[in-house]
Amino acid sequence: MGEKKTKARDWLFDNYKALLIILVVTGHLTEPCYENNGFLYVLKWLIFTFHMPAFILISGYFSRRSHSLKELAQKFLVPYLVFEVIYYLVYTVIIQKETSLALLFPKFSLWYLPALFVWRAVTPYVKKVPHYFLLSVLGGLAAGFFPGPSNFLTLPRILFFYPYFLAGTLLDRNLLTKLREKVSVRRTAALGTVLYVLFLIFDPVHTLVSPKVFYGRYSYDYLGMEPMEGMLVRLLCYGAGFFLTWAGLILISGRRHWFSFLGSDTLPIYLFHGLVYKIISGRTDLLSSVETLPESFTLLAFCLVLTLALSTPALGRFTATVSNLSLSHMWQEIRPQLSNQNLLPGASSQRFRYRES
Repeated sequence: MGEKKTKARDWLFDNYKALLIILVVTGHLTEPCYENNGFLYVLKWLIFTFHMPAFILISGYFSRRSHSLKELAQKFLVPYLVFEVIYYLVYTVIIQKETSLALLFPKFSLWYLPALFVWRAVTPYVKKVPHYFLLSVLGGLAAGFFPGPSNFLTLPRILFFYPYFLAGTLLDRNLLTKLREKVSVRRTAALGTVLYVLFLIFDPVHTLVSPKVFYGRYSYDYLGMEPMEGMLVRLLCYGAGFFLTWAGLILISGRRHWFSFLGSDTLPIYLFHGLVYKIISGRTDLLSSVETLPESFTLLAFCLVLTLALSTPALGRFTATVSNLSLSHMWQEIRPQLSNQNLLPGASSQRFRYRES
């Protein structure tokens, strides 16, 4: 038999995803301490401006091939259900935090899996609607009116981040290659990025706004903003998010590097780093006590080491095994849980409320 040919990897996207997954880990582990010094505060703003928008845009780019609902559920919902149980056990057994196995209220970073399921399922139909991209932006603005920091079915985040996913489905790789070759374009991307960082360092006005404006789950009212102010701020978030995401696509190296392998399979890192973060922050005050610059750089080094440690093939195999679990068997396992929480059709109604994640 002839040797099976494998599709050549696009190192640009692997390199970008490698950077982004490091930023995801860093963004979460600096959550308890980013207000302790100016360096971490600026870093927090910079990371949350574009790390999830860029991740989601790249996901959209690689999601243009249609899949059945069953395939999508197998790929995203099964791992979500398994890791919801794992997070529940970690919360209750290790952290000893009171919580519930509320499957419709994603814990911590697990919201991304059901969001991907929804985006990939609805996008072929959404793109048949005239002006669908503009409507997605309007939907993202409307999500700011959801009451409280809602995480029910992660709906606010699904709506807020959806324009980035749609933009990814529209990304033209050939056009991107041509833009990357233009010196003027690369200079614009670099200059714009530097100016944004300088803005974060020296502008006093933006510090009156919480970086949680980039999280997608918080309402305008919760963030202390009037509706018109909230929508304007959210539009500015979209502008900054799209620009920095584009700048990354222009500036990131397209060659293979030692770190490129991190971008080839980011899901295990994404899923497991949250467990590490929750254990550290739930059982110790190590993260919240980071204050000085040396301590901050030590934390950043730890984030890099943790990212590398979680890229081990064993965790990749575990995640792949979870994704191949029988969907029907999973339903039999979770059906009693849904019945107990009155979340199945025909069950008594209950008021959905915010659940701490």
